[in-house]
Amino acid sequence: MKALSHDVLIVGGGLAGLRAAVGLCDRYNVALMSKVHPIRSHSIAAQGGINAALANNPDGRDDTWEKHAFDTIKGSDYLADQDAVEVMCREAPGIVYEMEHWGCPFSRFPDGSIAQRPFGGAGYPRTCYSTDLTGHVLLNTLYERAVMKGVRVYPEWYVTALATDDGVCHGVAAFDLMNGEIVPITAKATVFATGGYGRVYFYSTNALINTGSGIGIAYKAGVPLKDMEFVQFHPTGLIGTNILMTEACRGEGGYLVNNRGERFMERYAPKAMELAPRDIVSRSIQTEINEGRGFDHPLGTYIKLDLTHLGEKKILAKLPGIRKICIDFIGIDPIREPIPIMPCQHYSMGGIDTNAKGETEVRGFFAAGECACVSVHGGNRLGGNSLLETIVFGKIAAGAVDEYLSLGAASPKEETVLRAARETERKMAALVAGGKEKTFSLHGELARTMSANVGIFRERAEMEKALEEIGRIGERYRDVGVSSPDRHMNYELMNAVELEYMIEVAHTIAHGALLREESRGAHSRRDFPKRDDEKWMRHTVARISVDGSVGISFRDVTITRYQPMERVY
Repeated sequence: MKALSHDVLIVGGGLAGLRAAVGLCDRYNVALMSKVHPIRSHSIAAQGGINAALANNPDGRDDTWEKHAFDTIKGSDYLADQDAVEVMCREAPGIVYEMEHWGCPFSRFPDGSIAQRPFGGAGYPRTCYSTDLTGHVLLNTLYERAVMKGVRVYPEWYVTALATDDGVCHGVAAFDLMNGEIVPITAKATVFATGGYGRVYFYSTNALINTGSGIGIAYKAGVPLKDMEFVQFHPTGLIGTNILMTEACRGEGGYLVNNRGERFMERYAPKAMELAPRDIVSRSIQTEINEGRGFDHPLGTYIKLDLTHLGEKKILAKLPGIRKICIDFIGIDPIREPIPIMPCQHYSMGGIDTNAKGETEVRGFFAAGECACVSVHGGNRLGGNSLLETIVFGKIAAGAVDEYLSLGAASPKEETVLRAARETERKMAALVAGGKEKTFSLHGELARTMSANVGIFRERAEMEKALEEIGRIGERYRDVGVSSPDRHMNYELMNAVELEYMIEVAHTIAHGALLREESRGAHSRRDFPKRDDEKWMRHTVARISVDGSVGISFRDVTITRYQPMERVY
C-alpha cells in the first residue's frame, strides 16, 4: 500500500474547500478531494443570496458591517462568538467584490450596482444575489478559478478516516471509488470542508451527499464538536421532496397563508412578518399545522407560500429557478397558484470546534464551512450568512494553514496514515463479509427517529427515546453487510462506512439537546420554554470518551460589544 503525499489536503469541493484551495495553491502542493465532482457539491443548491453591507447601494446606503454584525448576533439568540461574527461581517464586502471581479454574474440594480434583497432577521436589504441561483454561480466561479490556478482535484474520492497521533494530524485514508482502492495520503496540513449533516434527518432540504460523515470522522479521531444540538429547520421546503423554496420567495414579498386565508405571521412576529428569522418562522408554521390550520395533502400537511400577487414578470425575473422546481417536481406554477410547503431540517449550526482562524485543537487539522462551528451562527443562522461563512472562513483557513506551514510544520508520519488505511481495509472487509442488516434500512430508521424526536419542538421524554433508539441502531450496525464485494464505484459500501459516522453525529445532537435545559434559537424545548442566560449562555463541547460515549463540557460565549437582550421581531 503506497501513500500519496501533498503539502495541503483539502477535503470537500464546495465553496469553503475551493476558496481555501485557491488561497494556498500558489505556494504549496495542494490537493482537493471530493466524493462528488466539485460543481456537484451542496453549495450549488443555495439559492437566495450572500450577505454583505455594501456601500452606496440604492436600497442599503445606510448599512454598515456593525449593523450586519448586530443582526447576526441577535439572530443567533446571543450564542454566537462576537469576535468571530465581527470578522465575518467586516470581510463580507471584500469577499463579494472579490467574487464579482473573478466573474460571478450578480444581478444588478438599474444603476449597475450589485442587487440586494431583504432577508429574514436583517435590518437592511443586504443579501446580494444572482436571481435564485446564487450558490450555483458562486460555486462555478470558484471552481473555474481553482482550475485556472492548477489545483489538483481528486473527484469521487471519499475520505474514510483522519490519521492523528499525539495531537497532530498526518493526513487521511481515502476510498478511490473509481478504482475501488483504499489510499493513504500524507499531508502537512489537512482542511475539512465537508458540509453539513442534513441526511441524519428524514425531512431535509439537503442533498443526499450531506451525511455529516466529515464531522463524524473528526469526532471519532478525537476532535471535539461544538453546539451540535442547534439544528436549523427551514420554514419552506416543498411538500414531498423537501426541496428548498428559498427565503428569497419571502424576501421578494411572498406570503405565508393558513387554511383560514390568514397571513398568520402577524400573530408571531408582527413587525417582521414573513421575514422573521428562520427559527421563529419554522416554529410558527409548525404550530399552525399542529393546531389544525394547515392543508391536507397525500404527501403531508402543509401551509401555502403564496407568490401569485408578485406577478409573472417579477417571478420570471427574480425567482425563475423556484418556478421551474415547482413545475417539474409537483406540477404547480407559482405564477398561478400557491406553493405547498412544510418546515424541514436545513442547516448545521454546530460542527467541528474551531477558532476564528479555522484551527482545531489538533495541530495540522483545520475546518471551514458548514462542517465547522466557528461559531458565527450560535443558536440560529440568518439566511444569506451561510454562503458568506463558507467563503470568508475558507479564505481565513487558507491564511491559517499558510502561517502554520511557514512556521515549520513537522513532516507527516507515513506509518500513522498507513495504520488508518489498514483500519479502513479491515472495516470494509467486515462489511463485505456481510451481516443481515442493510444500510438503507438503518439509515431510514435513524433519520425518522431524529425527525420525530429531536425536531423543531423538543422535550425530555422524546429525546431520551431518541437516544435509546440511536443506541439500538448502533448495536445493529455491527451486523451490517453489503451486497457486492466489488469495490469499484460501490456506493453501498461507501454508504455503509458513512453510516457509522452518522450514528455518532446523531448521538451528539440528541445528547446535547437533552442536556441544554432552555429554549434558545432553533433549540426549542416545550419543558423549558424560556432562554436562560444565567445557566446556558455557553457553548456545548462534545468529545468522544475512551469507552466511546459522549463526554460533554461547556465554554463561555465570547461577548465583545453586544450585550444579550430580549429577541423580538
